[in-house]
Amino acid sequence: MADRFRGFLPVVIDVETAGFNPRTDALLEVAAVTLTMDENGYLMIDQSFDEAVDPFEGANLEQSALDFTGIDPFDPERNAIPEALALENIFKAIRKSIKAHNCKRAVLVGHNAAFDHSFIQAAAARTDAKRNPFHPFSTFDTATLAGLAYGQTVLARACDVADIDFDGKKAHSALYDTVKTAELFCAIVNRWKDLGGWDMVLESRQYDD
Repeated sequence: MADRFRGFLPVVIDVETAGFNPRTDALLEVAAVTLTMDENGYLMIDQSFDEAVDPFEGANLEQSALDFTGIDPFDPERNAIPEALALENIFKAIRKSIKAHNCKRAVLVGHNAAFDHSFIQAAAARTDAKRNPFHPFSTFDTATLAGLAYGQTVLARACDVADIDFDGKKAHSALYDTVKTAELFCAIVNRWKDLGGWDMVLESRQYDD
């Protein structure tokens, strides 16, 4: 794994929020899926983690965003926890996976990854999170990759072309969307391998040596 992504561990992230502004709008859910490789070099899902998050003090809650996700931030059945604790739990699990795979840092994988990355980084700064495992700006965006591989940029449509089951009724749950994004990312990386793309990279390394 460390060799495949230049020492970085791809970690799939999805967030559900109360708006589009990472500095002012509440982070409501965060989910992470770590990845691993089998003995044949194929990428696959390893573990998943998710947390419901209490809005930070003074957070903006856009009603249109809440209507879209269907999340009631103050529903006690969410079992939400403070933002700092949610990040601590997620980051700890990711750091453990980084170490297990002999990687040096995580790189965020997301569908329209800039959005998820911006909320994670803003929350980390807001809570003064220690040992943020993510690269400060690099990401893998499955919307872009799916556009290249399958001619689709919408998650549900890309999954359909990739022959990945997708239930629209479960969408906009952070964990569900993260798992589907992880399946899509793995499918794209593995398809590139099956088409001989990674073998070409390995061959070029031999010539460079």
